[in-house]
Amino acid sequence: MRLWSLHPCYLDRAGLTACWREGLLARKVLEGNTVGYRNHPQLTRFRHAGEPLAYIDAYLHAVCDEARRRGYSFDRGKLGLVRDVPPLTVTTGQIRYETEHLLAKLSVRDPASYGRLCGLDAREWTLHPLFTAVEGPVEKWEIIR
Repeated sequence: MRLWSLHPCYLDRAGLTACWREGLLARKVLEGNTVGYRNHPQLTRFRHAGEPLAYIDAYLHAVCDEARRRGYSFDRGKLGLVRDVPPLTVTTGQIRYETEHLLAKLSVRDPASYGRLCGLDAREWTLHPLFTAVEGPVEKWEIIR
């Protein structure tokens, strides 16, 4: 499960679709409607938010917005209503880690996107609208490979 802190505009078709599916799985986990994935580290930041379902819905609405911009039809009816929630923080180290991780995926799956993005510094990448950056190392919940 990968719930990117980066804006979904950087994801290729496969990445955006996977983010949507994995986000819906995360939503089911946060609702208590699954047996597996209950302790997945990617869910830590949503669980620590005051209202995990409101946050995962805000996350997924932005993914849905990007899908619609590209002409895809993700089913927004699977989500709760859009609610304003205060942004979650993500560390600069986490952002760097995610940009490197995404670039490695794009170098194989979508070389054109990789070529367009590989010259950007991690500080130049736009974050998912749910997040705001703070200085710090890779997040403690991240599994580094």
